[in-house]
Amino acid sequence: MQVLAVASELYPLVKTGGLADVAGALPLALKHYRVSTKTLIPGYPAVIGKLRDVTIRLHFDDLLGASADIIETHIDGLDLLILDAPELFDRSGGPYADATGADHADNWRRLAALSLAAARIAAGEMDGWRPDLVHVHDWQAGLVPAYMRYSEAPELPSLITIHNIAFQGRFDAGILPHIGLPAHAYAIDGIEFYGGISYLKAGLQTSWAINTVSPTYAEEILTPEFGMGFEGLLAARAEHLSGIVNGIDTDVWDPRADAALPTHYSAATLKARSANKRVVEQRFGLDEGDGPLLCVVSRLTLQKGMDVLADLADEIVGMGARLAVLGTGDPSLEAELVAAAGRHPGRIAINRGYDEPLSHLMQAGSDAILIPSRFEPCGLTQLYGLRYGCVPVVSRTGGLNDTVIDANPAALSAGAATGVSFNAVTIDNLRRALKRTVGLYRNPKIWSGMQKQGMKSDVSWDRSAGLYAGLYAQLIANKG
Repeated sequence: MQVLAVASELYPLVKTGGLADVAGALPLALKHYRVSTKTLIPGYPAVIGKLRDVTIRLHFDDLLGASADIIETHIDGLDLLILDAPELFDRSGGPYADATGADHADNWRRLAALSLAAARIAAGEMDGWRPDLVHVHDWQAGLVPAYMRYSEAPELPSLITIHNIAFQGRFDAGILPHIGLPAHAYAIDGIEFYGGISYLKAGLQTSWAINTVSPTYAEEILTPEFGMGFEGLLAARAEHLSGIVNGIDTDVWDPRADAALPTHYSAATLKARSANKRVVEQRFGLDEGDGPLLCVVSRLTLQKGMDVLADLADEIVGMGARLAVLGTGDPSLEAELVAAAGRHPGRIAINRGYDEPLSHLMQAGSDAILIPSRFEPCGLTQLYGLRYGCVPVVSRTGGLNDTVIDANPAALSAGAATGVSFNAVTIDNLRRALKRTVGLYRNPKIWSGMQKQGMKSDVSWDRSAGLYAGLYAQLIANKG
């Protein structure tokens, strides 16, 4: 099968979150199932600067008013198509925001151009290659199936993956004349959403199939609590909706060979892991102690439950634990955690920002990782934790529910437990989960058993890639 994937970011070239990890890892895993993927991404400066051996495959004189080229290249085993449109993408800041953190005012045009370029490739405009199926990721590529639906070219099967339904790509209806879609596309069964335009709505409405990144999240988004306004549309398309849990790149995330770790280890050499713990303590200025070292590697937002965690910071210290935080987000939540670190020097520390190598070290040296998310479509952080023997403490939502086995008496008796789970994200529930975690840590035999069981978990892309390949094959068969 020949697949065109479309994403706004891709590891290792440009990353703001888990979307990039998925876009970079899934095509590699699909090769084992005889699926060949070319992934189209924007030509940000960070991308163009890393290109070496390239071929121009297609030129657009007027792509929503911009001159653009499709450049083909190969990086780290990935077959990539780069939309080189300097007017749209050659600017400072990140993929979606400028250096001050403000969204680029023309994001509607930039991402529409990416989608339109993909649709024209799907229509066969790139000599010598046309895909059998188009797989698009999140709202940033949500217009691709809409352009395909409303064009004159024969329509190919399409799949949209929802990584987080909270991000919807909503813009004023006034952009319609400028994005190359017909007026009749602005309708309830098209791209219209509450009087405006939603790029995610466009994809959900016009794609052949919808999937999201865990089976539990696929069920949750059918409800008003998690559907974010799309629950009705999704319920109407429920027969076309499925959930496939994400995997991780187990070559990049491998405690036996990770270049970011001062000491390598495996489940068979778990005691060697303690050397990494000392380094984490030193990096964060934390005291050594006999209690657990807890960590957070997260966006510091309400979605991630960081407000509840901040409220419990003093109690965490009282339980005999220490806390290392890596992340950035809501300024008020950052300030609360900074204040907690000020009250408890040597017991709580925060590193504001994001540091990929440090995140690896924290997974390899901390005893447990806290993920009290109010919703979590899949989550990769808990998968990294399982892989590295960093016991996940998670809320029972989305992919967290699908990937972590709670240390209840039955699971402990069977030797199956891999973490600690709790229900609704409240102070009382998280407090109880933390007390359980500290209690389990005090029993070295139980704790090491949970670590080893977690490290045995299959968190790779192998099984999930097989499910994607099967879904692709089904969609292509339905074309006939």
